[in-house]
Amino acid sequence: MFTKKILSLILFLGLFLSLSCVKRDPVLQSKSTMKAVEKTTRKVLRTSQEWRKRLTPKQFHILREKGTERAFSGKYWNEKKSGVYHCAACGAPLFESVHKFKSGTGWPSFYRPVHPKAVAVKGDTSLGVRREEILCARCDGHLGHVFDDGPEPTGLRYCVNSESLSLQTQPLIAPSDAGPARRPYEKKSIKKPRR
Repeated sequence: MFTKKILSLILFLGLFLSLSCVKRDPVLQSKSTMKAVEKTTRKVLRTSQEWRKRLTPKQFHILREKGTERAFSGKYWNEKKSGVYHCAACGAPLFESVHKFKSGTGWPSFYRPVHPKAVAVKGDTSLGVRREEILCARCDGHLGHVFDDGPEPTGLRYCVNSESLSLQTQPLIAPSDAGPARRPYEKKSIKKPRR
């Protein structure tokens, strides 16, 4: 009886210590962003007049009237800073910089949203062609369109108007034994051993 209790205690402590010693990968720290998305799933409903007061004329045209900015004219198409891109209308987190890639289209492009529930997809035939419109799931603001010509692992390209986004950059992580200082969303480069 006494031996069983000691053995159970030793197993519990061993499991606890092994889990507490695991280092968190900064790229995986985006779980906090995913929790933020889940907290911001309540719909934001405003009148057209309320949106006009909150947004710039360009933002209103794109987010509420489904407009599009000219290619290579937006402030984020060539942005390289690390962070999380939020909806410019309601502030909901939408995309992470680690999922951004250079598509050559002139608009910020991402291969996945920060969370599957962050972005809604709706059919769009406005130009006589079948496309998939992407909307902020929280406020129904027009973001852009999603295409199936993106990179792996998803094969998708979320083509987004800069005016519908707001970038919140991340501070650098202090240097440690894990390597040089970097932002939480920058991938850690892994060197392969030479053979």
